[in-house]
Amino acid sequence: MRSSFMPPRRVRIGDAAAFVGSTPRAIRHYHEIGLLPEPERGGDGRRRYGYEDMIRLLWIRRTADAGVALDDIRDAFGTASATASATGFATGTAPGGGDSAEGVAGILERLEETLAAREAELRRQRAAVRRMRTEGSRTGLLSDFVTERLRSLPEGSLRQADLDSLLVTERILGPLGAAVQATRFVVLATHPTLREESDRVDDAEEALDDSVAVDDPRVAQVAVERRAFESALEAAIEESGLGADDDALFDAWDTSHPATADGGEADSVSAFEATGWMPYDFSPARRRCMELAAETETPAERAAEQAAPDITAPQSYRAEPSS
Repeated sequence: MRSSFMPPRRVRIGDAAAFVGSTPRAIRHYHEIGLLPEPERGGDGRRRYGYEDMIRLLWIRRTADAGVALDDIRDAFGTASATASATGFATGTAPGGGDSAEGVAGILERLEETLAAREAELRRQRAAVRRMRTEGSRTGLLSDFVTERLRSLPEGSLRQADLDSLLVTERILGPLGAAVQATRFVVLATHPTLREESDRVDDAEEALDDSVAVDDPRVAQVAVERRAFESALEAAIEESGLGADDDALFDAWDTSHPATADGGEADSVSAFEATGWMPYDFSPARRRCMELAAETETPAERAAEQAAPDITAPQSYRAEPSS
């Protein structure tokens, strides 16, 4: 028996949205941006959608689900009328028979490139998560170029502050700068005497808070102690052979990161910019201490340094508390 059901010639916006799996709000948005021309309205003033409107809505929904931006879909449709055949869209021409602003083929090509880049980024993120699980959450935050430098160290020999410092340095100077700095922490982790002196000098610098005047004698004294420590650390680095390894780091970096015409990675910033954005709560006295430690030695400082304890000796050299 033949069915007596007859489909409607036109439907309201709610029925159109239900059929294509969208919402009335989304369809109204399509109208607002010129993606879907306004349909005829019924006697009640409401929109009525016909067959060609539904075909166009289906194309919009399926193409948007594939990741094509609505603006690109609109360009593909061009300025054709709502009653044109959807076959033109499938073949890369506008529904009115004319060429689209950007053919579907070009849009899909750009979409595929975007998805490929997104896929590469997801692989990078997955590798980063895997590295964090393998190396430890903080060590895994560093790039492979840096963690490779630390691989020979026993587990747990690096302090959290060491890893935090490397993370900051990598942001400012890049993986190469952090890998070079890692040499410092490798030596400190394997030379307990130097580590002890590093802690002592760090504590002395921390004590130069806002209550200490810039011209306080302790400022110059701590600067001398810092310079003496850095000299001893540099000597230990050279003695361990890690200094020569630093030269190999530069060669390895140049090999794996050849110079490019665009001048670097999209996320890169200059060291000057990055330094200006990273806050350090240093008092004026501590800043002056840092300046003095970086200056050329004066005869008085050289004499004070010679009178300072030998931090490379095996005995304890922690300063006695002043009376």
